[in-house]
Amino acid sequence: MSILFKIAWRNIVRNRRRSLMTASAVGAGALAMLLFLGYTTYIFLGMETGNVQRLGHLRVFRAGYFLYGAGNPTAYGIDSYREVMTLIGADPVLRPMISVLTPTQSLMGIAANYSGDNSASRTFLGEGLIPSDRNRMRRWDQYGTGNVFPADLRMSDADPGRGLIGAGLARILNLCAPLHLADCPPPPASARSDEPRGPVNADIAELAGRDAAASRGAHGPEIDLLAATVGGAPNVVSLAVAGAQPQGVKELDDAYVLMHLALAQQLVYGREEHKVTAIVLQLRASGYMSAARARLAALFREHHLDLEVRDFAELTPFYGQVIRLFSSIFLFIALVMGMIVLFAVVNTMTMNVMERTNEIGTSRAMGVRRGQIRAQFLLEGALIGAMGTAVGAVLAIVIAATVNRSGVTWIPPGNSTAIPLHLNVLGRPLLALGVCVGLVLVATLAALLPANRAARLSVVDALRHV
Repeated sequence: MSILFKIAWRNIVRNRRRSLMTASAVGAGALAMLLFLGYTTYIFLGMETGNVQRLGHLRVFRAGYFLYGAGNPTAYGIDSYREVMTLIGADPVLRPMISVLTPTQSLMGIAANYSGDNSASRTFLGEGLIPSDRNRMRRWDQYGTGNVFPADLRMSDADPGRGLIGAGLARILNLCAPLHLADCPPPPASARSDEPRGPVNADIAELAGRDAAASRGAHGPEIDLLAATVGGAPNVVSLAVAGAQPQGVKELDDAYVLMHLALAQQLVYGREEHKVTAIVLQLRASGYMSAARARLAALFREHHLDLEVRDFAELTPFYGQVIRLFSSIFLFIALVMGMIVLFAVVNTMTMNVMERTNEIGTSRAMGVRRGQIRAQFLLEGALIGAMGTAVGAVLAIVIAATVNRSGVTWIPPGNSTAIPLHLNVLGRPLLALGVCVGLVLVATLAALLPANRAARLSVVDALRHV
């Protein structure tokens, strides 16, 4: 084997220009694939981190909510949710896995602002949660992406009357000036209305006045939130808007309201039993998801609870769509690069066979077997592939490190703010190793056809070849 290696290496050095060009093609393929792999890894880990920070790893719902509850969240509230949370938090299997265990309430209704000259209203999609738990969830960063949010002090557990709204909803409700929002122009004069409030708006304002005491002492402009209770009766609360939080999707940005869980329950359930839409579990690591989900299902069956568990990927289909899209693009790039490497190595090895026909005939006349001739050319292809792949991998790591330290930022899909761009080339080491090994195998297999041709040469014809 050592003799074959020496001969293969000498043949590569002898045709150094041709070998260099072929290795460059292999290196370019490795460079392109590894850089795109680093980019996709960064996208996948960043999206997972964002979803886990916002939604948690797992959410417990009442059975049927995932398919039917969006139209009427109050009809699928979890009864005695505190007892359920105690059951989950005290379980010896789940307790070491859980980082944050918190309830949340989804709701919908009408948000209105009647504090200024230009009244406005809009349907909203709201979420009630515990602010301190939200701040803890937003610090989760298992993969070291750096997308960690500081504590948001605009909401607090001690002041249930304060909340946040989407920047688009703030614009629609004419709250740009009170909230000091940039890039939020006032509506055109032709769209302003000085007409008196209609009966419905007057009723909303009257109902809001009754509950204004709930938010006294809170800072910021107030809006009125109207929703139907479990019994179907209208209910209104006042929300002191502590700030606007841009959302990545315009439809959500124009309707988003984030409030304290207590205020959301007061609006939805009134004097009835307070329930929640979901119980959120943020785990210490994503690797616990399967085990935690299985344990939750067993726990609910054991206690005859009509509950179901969904993970963040099921709650955000966009996450799975992005993964499938980038995986398809990566596969396409791999096929293209593989074909380039294949034809480059085939061309190089075919030229080598043609130039060394006499040499092959001499070797065969001296007793060298066909298998040894074939192995010699296969080894040459493997060495060229290994050299090119090694150079491409080193360049990919260097380029990735340069980009990561450059401070380049971008706004990914679903985000409203710029974040640092990173190329995580070594984020998935097994896949990166697979890329390198795959290119070496392609280069080796590409040499198989010329190697077989060299091994099948007739000794007499090879010796008299000119």
